[in-house]
Amino acid sequence: MADQASENLRKTPLYDVHVEHGGKLVPFAGYEMPVQFEGVMAEHLWTRQHAGLFDVSHMGPCFLFLKEGLGGPGAHEKISALLEQIVPSDIAALKPGQGRLTVLLNEEGGILDDLIVTRMPDDDLQGMLYIVVNGAVKAEDWALMREKLSDQCMLQTADDRILVALQGPEAAAVIEPHFPEAGELKFMRCAHVQKDGERFMVTRSGYTGEDGFELLLPNNETGLGIVKALLADDRVKPIGLGARDSLRLEAGLCLYGHDMDPSRTLVEADLQWVIQKSRRARADFPGAAKITDQLTNGAAEKRVGIRPLERAPAREGTEIHVDGVKVGVVTSGGFGPSVEGPVAMGYIRADLTEPGTKIDLMVRGKARAGEVAALPFVEPNYKR
Repeated sequence: MADQASENLRKTPLYDVHVEHGGKLVPFAGYEMPVQFEGVMAEHLWTRQHAGLFDVSHMGPCFLFLKEGLGGPGAHEKISALLEQIVPSDIAALKPGQGRLTVLLNEEGGILDDLIVTRMPDDDLQGMLYIVVNGAVKAEDWALMREKLSDQCMLQTADDRILVALQGPEAAAVIEPHFPEAGELKFMRCAHVQKDGERFMVTRSGYTGEDGFELLLPNNETGLGIVKALLADDRVKPIGLGARDSLRLEAGLCLYGHDMDPSRTLVEADLQWVIQKSRRARADFPGAAKITDQLTNGAAEKRVGIRPLERAPAREGTEIHVDGVKVGVVTSGGFGPSVEGPVAMGYIRADLTEPGTKIDLMVRGKARAGEVAALPFVEPNYKR
């Protein structure tokens, strides 16, 4: 059975690179992915101090564009109006080359996925959006887009390409000799760059709280050559899924399927900032009645940071108690190498969200002391 399951897993274009660097491969989102190379602790700290290269080719990059053609008058406004039918953010307000985190919503206001939507930087490509969704639900996300938008839009998936993230305080110094245009980008901005006659996307973004870049590369010798050139830099090491998770947890970033899911609204997830003022006024997104009510009157529970006050980490599913009564649950938890202690996130009753509130974490049936903490645990290092 194990062999059969392994045979059904997909391999990213960087599979051989992972093997060459000694990556320990595990099933993840339908792919064989490296969970670690030299160890989670070492990879985490290396990324915080230097630059780590993450293979994120399992995710769901795609392009959504107008059937009527690109670059015409009002093209960006037209494609934005279509996508805004299923997301609550102001996509129309994006400037050329600007990206924004948003969420897909169901009719009850629950979160179907989080995604980054970027307006193309080029005049002749207005009317096209570059979108990256989560790998575990990319098929469902793309089916929803086709169902809701296909009368006027086309969707081109790009998960057959190489998608890598270069993250860390030395990422800019590493990438600039290869692509000087990338070093000039601000956080959540993108540009097209060229190598060996190939043109591809670079965005200044990531999932670690560190400065860095995501590169959507062709799945060919040019793309592989860029990855190998970056890894040949002494400041860069390959980093696995384990450190990716501890880095994003310290940065207070949600993991879909854990810290958010269809049962949670963006208000409960403390992501209300993804709804800009214009969309709140229009209230024309799925689940608007529930979300608007929560924005006005508050939600019953909210996502918070949690600091276990003992060495034992509080893992996902750990119940949160106050005075012997369950008041919440941990949705992500583990050891934070940069903060040198256990960290967690979870949902708790709304009247208990003040940082410093004392709580009990029920670890293996025993109450362990903890407290509500402000997020993030590590301040971001974005290039503003």
